[in-house]
Amino acid sequence: METTNATDITRQIAKETMQNEVVLNAAYINGKWTAIEASSVDSEDTDTQNLYDPNTGEVLAMTRLCTSAHVETAVNAASAAYANWSQTPVSVRAHYLHAIADAMEQQFDKLVGLSVLNNGKPIEEAKIDVGDAIACYRYYANLITDQETWSEVPTNEAGIRLLKTFAPVGVCALIVPWNFPMVTTSWKLAPALAAGCTVVLKPSEVTLLPELMLGNILSSIDLPKGVVNILPGAAEVGAAMTSHPLIDKVSFTGSNVVGEKVMTQAAKSIKDISLELGGKSAIVVRADADIDYACDLIIGGVFTNAGQICSATSRLLVHQDIAPTLFEALKVKTASLQVGDGFDTSTQMGPMVSEQQLKQVKKYCDIATAENLTCLTGGEISASQGYFAAPTVYIDVPVTSQLWLEEVFGPVLVSKTFKDDAEAISLANDSKYALAATIVSTDEKVALAMALQIEAGHIWINEQQIVLPESGWGGFKQSGIGRELGGGGLSAYQKSKHVLLSD
Repeated sequence: METTNATDITRQIAKETMQNEVVLNAAYINGKWTAIEASSVDSEDTDTQNLYDPNTGEVLAMTRLCTSAHVETAVNAASAAYANWSQTPVSVRAHYLHAIADAMEQQFDKLVGLSVLNNGKPIEEAKIDVGDAIACYRYYANLITDQETWSEVPTNEAGIRLLKTFAPVGVCALIVPWNFPMVTTSWKLAPALAAGCTVVLKPSEVTLLPELMLGNILSSIDLPKGVVNILPGAAEVGAAMTSHPLIDKVSFTGSNVVGEKVMTQAAKSIKDISLELGGKSAIVVRADADIDYACDLIIGGVFTNAGQICSATSRLLVHQDIAPTLFEALKVKTASLQVGDGFDTSTQMGPMVSEQQLKQVKKYCDIATAENLTCLTGGEISASQGYFAAPTVYIDVPVTSQLWLEEVFGPVLVSKTFKDDAEAISLANDSKYALAATIVSTDEKVALAMALQIEAGHIWINEQQIVLPESGWGGFKQSGIGRELGGGGLSAYQKSKHVLLSD
């Protein structure tokens, strides 16, 4: 008699959630699901989207996507809701943020299952993601509660007082990526709602399953109509949002190529803008580092989420004195990583999110072969079902290599040795990106001194890539504009107002 294993059971539960609770072929506009009517054009029209299980390559569902007409309706709803929501007491806004977090906690397992099913990430990573999203909603509920309505600004002028307050920036277009469903949504939506903004949200059409559950949650907590509108759509919808005259702010996370287009579209009507774009971050391993622990940090920094992380520390800089020993240990640990189905609890690295992303990784592995790079381990693309790429490490990579310069967005690490801290800092900074970095050293004083000199918005010292709601997130150079998370994340959705009055 054939038995059903735990992996199959958890996948089946996730599919049942998809079938029974996820609303497909609809947009969430003005507080309700609105059906997206089938196009009158033939079935090959681009208003449909297949949703896949990256673990198997199976088509989970086909759904219709929004068009620019839906954007018009959603933006009008958000604009109409703005007058009331922007003046809603802070305590009420905080209540709704806590209510979102409460609802996510109640549906924790369902959200995790949908993330694994549609994104492919290992189940333990998906649990961390949902927990991080919940924490973000709670953080901004508390932060806005603690923010003073009025603060007095000291002046040298007698007989007058200067007061400062904050106002919401307005109606916001939020465009989020596929690599961290629910997480990047919370990074944008939580501070926007806390500030008093209304929102039109476009989740990635690739990973709609976990994102669309948000509409159900918003209805269940009775969030006022029009405050949040969710449009499952492709590039056409994003362009319509970023160029709409009633949109006051655009917040986009994604590739630099698309980010440039977003910036151009937003510039036409001088919209406020936040961009969180690419990275080619460095991890610096000094000669005094513990090699075994350093390998764990290297692996976590580049192979978590199959390398599909903007902050992935995909450039390894290791001191020449320990390089041979470290590379040998890294080869063993990398080769032993359990790559497989995200629903399998023993899986340490899951598949790429899509066939397109798998082809992207293969392209760079082919480039590495053409450039005669030395492959320490990996370099293979699985021919089996699912979108699997082997965790891959190249050593002695020249700084002119495409793999050194360009963001792969996959499980590919390039490495180079250095002779001293000055060279390590120079190599770390030799990039058009400047999002993040990691330093591994037993000398905290030296590591902190290096952190001051490395160009990056977030730096970890002897730690995995933990991102706290309290910390700011964003980079320098071509890694983007503005900050998310922390106080800066709230400020991104507020504008200061000053009032001068007689004393």
